[in-house]
Amino acid sequence: MTVDFTARPERPLPYSDDFSSADQYVDSLLDFATNSHLFQFLCGGVHILDFFTSEPGLFVSAVPKEWQDYLVQTEPMVLLDFLMRDDLDTLAAQTGPGQPPETLIQYVKDIRKLSLRRSFQPSKPKLPVLPRQVALGMNTKKVHEVTHFSGYIDRLSEDVARVRGKELTHLVDFGSGQNYLGRALASPPYNKHIVAVESKEANTAGAKDLDILSGLAEREKRIRNKKLYHRIMESVDPSEANDEEALKRAAKALGVTDEDIATIDLRSRKELQATYAREEGKGSIEYVVAKLGDADLAPVISQLEYTETHSEDDLSMMAVSIHSCGNLSHYGIRSMVLNSSIHAVAIVGCCYNLLTEKLGPPTFKPCFSRPTLQPLNARVVRESERRDPQGFPMSEKLSTYNDQGIRLNITARMMACQAPGNWTDKESDAFFTRHFYRAVLQRIFLDKGVISKVYHGPSDGEDEGEDGNESPFNFSTNPVVIGSLRKQCYTSFSAYVRGAITKLTTNTDFSQYSQIVREKLSDITDEEIAKYEAAYLPRKRELSAVWSLMAFSACVVESLIVTDRYLFLKEHSDIVRDCWVETVFDYGQSPRNLVVVGIKK
Repeated sequence: MTVDFTARPERPLPYSDDFSSADQYVDSLLDFATNSHLFQFLCGGVHILDFFTSEPGLFVSAVPKEWQDYLVQTEPMVLLDFLMRDDLDTLAAQTGPGQPPETLIQYVKDIRKLSLRRSFQPSKPKLPVLPRQVALGMNTKKVHEVTHFSGYIDRLSEDVARVRGKELTHLVDFGSGQNYLGRALASPPYNKHIVAVESKEANTAGAKDLDILSGLAEREKRIRNKKLYHRIMESVDPSEANDEEALKRAAKALGVTDEDIATIDLRSRKELQATYAREEGKGSIEYVVAKLGDADLAPVISQLEYTETHSEDDLSMMAVSIHSCGNLSHYGIRSMVLNSSIHAVAIVGCCYNLLTEKLGPPTFKPCFSRPTLQPLNARVVRESERRDPQGFPMSEKLSTYNDQGIRLNITARMMACQAPGNWTDKESDAFFTRHFYRAVLQRIFLDKGVISKVYHGPSDGEDEGEDGNESPFNFSTNPVVIGSLRKQCYTSFSAYVRGAITKLTTNTDFSQYSQIVREKLSDITDEEIAKYEAAYLPRKRELSAVWSLMAFSACVVESLIVTDRYLFLKEHSDIVRDCWVETVFDYGQSPRNLVVVGIKK
């Protein structure tokens, strides 16, 4: 490809200096993902629910023996530094007690090498500050994202116009939500024309209110007979002041004719529409409420005001998005291939756990591949089995690799949403404790008969560990989805167990569990709960170490997902002029910081 975009980075993917080309990086990435059994175990083969449901447990059964002492003896934040930040060559040269084993150092090197680089440099030394009225409703993270992505999109759109010789008419924001990005791009100094596509009407309504506050729109003017209106208002209870039907009834009770009622606008202020005036040289916003099921934008384009006076051929649009969830990122990227009016895309994805799966669940059976963790919930099973053509992977390269394709179960994709580089000591301790509580509670459920083991192979001793113990890789346990509990429930393990029992036996959403939980656990004593905590507390470090390894390893999972999106565009060389991936946010502020860019010929 000819490099003719000033916005394009030198490399099409932000890969490590260990690789001489994108092709070499991709080949190494796919080879590792399909041949490293340890990576497959840590990214898809572990679920915290079953961490303690076998003896001696998942940690001892699955983590390489030479790693175990180092992992359990290392403080969580020290371990995180080792995984993410320490100089591994210096560590490898050191010997003696307390040092990480050579095989662990090599594994960490492999994950670091194959993870896409996440360092960030702003598109311009100094970007425009978001005006206060435009930044309404944004937290610090959102301000950072909108500020930098607005500047990036502005620079990219200028590049596209220069190279293609045609100005972009619109930016189409996939999953616009409260339209923070669109509002910034429609405001000075950018003044872009935005099409905000959002599936939830409530989000669009909230966005329009913010448009009014920012000055991009005005609230619809009411024309009413004020004297008559005040007379009606005085006759109703204040609680009915915003109820249009109650006001009409009150008007009729006062003898006001239907003809006169028609002259009074009885809608509440919230019901008044936002009105947008399109002016030369100024940005604009159009909202389209649509739940996209694919990348065909014909239903969206048909609703645009532009098409009332121009043909679709006049449209020259770029699809953009900050953190479009799951398959919505796929729709945005595919839109350039499927829609003649989409001439470029710039998509930052997130929520990989919401992606569907194109090829179904993984089929590899390494020595410690659990039977896919059956099931966290019905949606997981349903989504993994339906083989959605819109799901992961997008590219032909990943779909057909080694005649089986690259497959990621939901556990791996959920872990790819983590940001281990941003974990603090306090935050880490809090979620390690929550996971520990939940894992021990699952053991209580199993011992008390609330749940049972689900075997995926022989259960007559043929599948035992080295010490004759039952292998944790031959079974899982029935999942009990509890969800979050009140904050007070996390102050102690006893409070957690009591809170979970109360929720499962009193909340109607969990009626399927209420009878069995009430029958098996209503008489559990504080002494019994304390014994469980005392028995497993010395092993909490096992859980935190494996969770840290999982989150760290999942950096490669995210790299696989993002690389797949890049390869999809590259494979459409008959349509795509250029494509690349680069960072657009500071990882510390917004860890899902990789944008996938494509430019049409």
